[in-house]
Amino acid sequence: MTLEESYSTPDQSHAMMEPHASIAVWDGDDLTLWTSSQMIDWWRSDLATTLDVDKERIHVMSPFIGGGFGGKLFLRADAVLAAFAAKAVKRPVKVALPRHLMMNNTTHRPATVQRLRIGAEHDGKITAIAHESWSGDQKGGQPEAAVMQTRLLYAGKNRMTAMRLATLDLPEGNAMRAPGEAPGLMALEIAMDEMAEKLNIDPVEFRILNDTQVDPEKVERQFSHRNLNGCLKLGAERFGWSARGRPGSRREGNWLIGMGVATAFRNNIHLPSGARVRLNADGIVTVETDMTDIGTGSYTIIAQTAAEMMGLTIDRVEVQLGDSRFPVSAGSGGQFGANCSTSGVYAACVKLRDAISQKLGFNSEDTVFENGQVRSGNRSVSLADAAGSERLVGEDTIEWGDVTETQQQSTFGAHFVEVGVDVATGESRIRRMLAVCAAGRILNPVTARSQVIGAMTMGAGGAFSEELAVDTRRGFFVNHDLAGYEVAVHADIPHQEVIFMDETDPMSSPMKAKGVGELGLCGVSAAIANAIFNATGVRVRHYPITLDKLLGGLPSAA
Repeated sequence: MTLEESYSTPDQSHAMMEPHASIAVWDGDDLTLWTSSQMIDWWRSDLATTLDVDKERIHVMSPFIGGGFGGKLFLRADAVLAAFAAKAVKRPVKVALPRHLMMNNTTHRPATVQRLRIGAEHDGKITAIAHESWSGDQKGGQPEAAVMQTRLLYAGKNRMTAMRLATLDLPEGNAMRAPGEAPGLMALEIAMDEMAEKLNIDPVEFRILNDTQVDPEKVERQFSHRNLNGCLKLGAERFGWSARGRPGSRREGNWLIGMGVATAFRNNIHLPSGARVRLNADGIVTVETDMTDIGTGSYTIIAQTAAEMMGLTIDRVEVQLGDSRFPVSAGSGGQFGANCSTSGVYAACVKLRDAISQKLGFNSEDTVFENGQVRSGNRSVSLADAAGSERLVGEDTIEWGDVTETQQQSTFGAHFVEVGVDVATGESRIRRMLAVCAAGRILNPVTARSQVIGAMTMGAGGAFSEELAVDTRRGFFVNHDLAGYEVAVHADIPHQEVIFMDETDPMSSPMKAKGVGELGLCGVSAAIANAIFNATGVRVRHYPITLDKLLGGLPSAA
């Protein structure tokens, strides 16, 4: 049995709540920049190159960020223009991009055209899989890596992936939340659903049947921990998947009801991350790192890490972030920020613990930090007394060696969606959503859940409405505000449930954690598209799923 189909995803905008803005001020040859940046050191380095000044003369601060989604990973025009203007007029200058300037003067997720071919035996085992993707960018740009998850996600002896880049006169294409996997799974997971339908195999069972515990292209390389099947099985049970019927078979009044499923996948990325931890005379621990918080809860999980390592309650920990005077961290992006930055804090705390033990004459191997005390044998000293009048400092950077070479590290999940489609108008509404995530130790279930439900909401927008409309004559995006570029809003989002698998990954880091903020997006749009097919029998392969793509098939489905 074979399948060969083409799919497309449109250009998309980050459309974060906080636009790009920077304030620059010069003091002689020294520049201070207050900005909204996900990656402090990247910006500082690129700004030094652009301005042709010594990097040490640039001080960048970004302690709070009102959303980024990858749009603030790299140095942007507002920071550069503010710096040049402040130098020219010899006074502080603020440059802020109004909403209507963002779509055409920052980056976006490039559109893709994707071709999927799958071959399988009648028992459902995939024997061949091919995934090709075409995307566009400016000269010297990079393709959207929409095929990368296909190289790792399902078994199959015969494999082919390819990416092709078209040079376009459009604004710069670059990273947007889950670059590669997000648009890639929008296509792959519809194709998997279509193949299951042709084979007359349940879509959940088809995915389970083609699971792999090794890298399909390097079979000697195992996954450090992979429980995709556990996510699919638990999700099916909790969602009531067994009640799913044939396409177009379930109707409630004017609403056709359907369920859909899609696999979630995102690689676990490692970047070096540093931190400095100070123990003050009052027993307060201060963490300093240039890590950023883009609304993900970095302040909270870093405070938790330091508190646990130093045996303190969290109110005895102060966290300072987003300042280039602090040790260089992994930064926020690619869902690597939480795991890497807390690992860096862990490493710095180990150094501080050793310094405290050494000062007290304790054997660091049997020293216990608990309830604000340092204990070894029958001796116990408060942390405040251990610090004394001089502050003790621990500083270190976590580095990863060959850990990513010896083990394939990834995160997994399953998205389940139920939709209703109006039989007359084609209006589509999500009725409920469930995400089951396997992402190592969950450092904070509250902030992690917020990340996942936000990602699920973004996936709903990607399925139904988000599309930058291109003026092909002049090469720009026409809909450049939130009236024309429609993101999902409260009225679009019903009940959302998130389940985290109880697991750790000892190979991933000292925290045994991974990332989850982008995993929550990957596969959502495809699960919605598959649910619409189950409701109506209409297969939509080109996003967004608008009324005109459904209306022609609805009367016969009804």
